[in-house]
This record gives sequence, structure tokens and C-alpha cells, in this order.
Amino acid sequence: MTSFGDKIKQRRESLNFTQRQLALELDVTVTTVQNWEYGRHIPKLAPKQMKQLCDLLNFTLEELAE
Repeated sequence: MTSFGDKIKQRRESLNFTQRQLALELDVTVTTVQNWEYGRHIPKLAPKQMKQLCDLLNFTLEELAE
């Protein structure tokens, strides 16, 4: 089973986004994105930001939650 962080990292890389680009789009720090990808934290995003994350990485909420 792929972890939440692995899903974000794999999709981000396949879309040629840097951690910095993703952080800027979501108005979070690069360290926050790194923590998600390394499994240290799960995003604590406002609903609008979570939708934006899904839209940027072409995920549905269901796919991301699996």
C-alpha cells in the first residue's frame, strides 16, 4: 500500500513539480511539503487548499485518502 506522502511525491514528480512550486501554490512552506512526503505529517489544510492540492496533482479526494 502506498502511503499518503508517497502518493504526493510520486505524482508531484511525474508532473514535474518541485516541492517549492507545490508549496507556493498551496501557500505553505517547503518544509511542510517535505514533512508530508516523508510521512512526518498529514496535511492540515483548509478545504480550499485540499481541493487545490487535489487539482494540482490530478487526484480525487478519494484517491488521496486510499
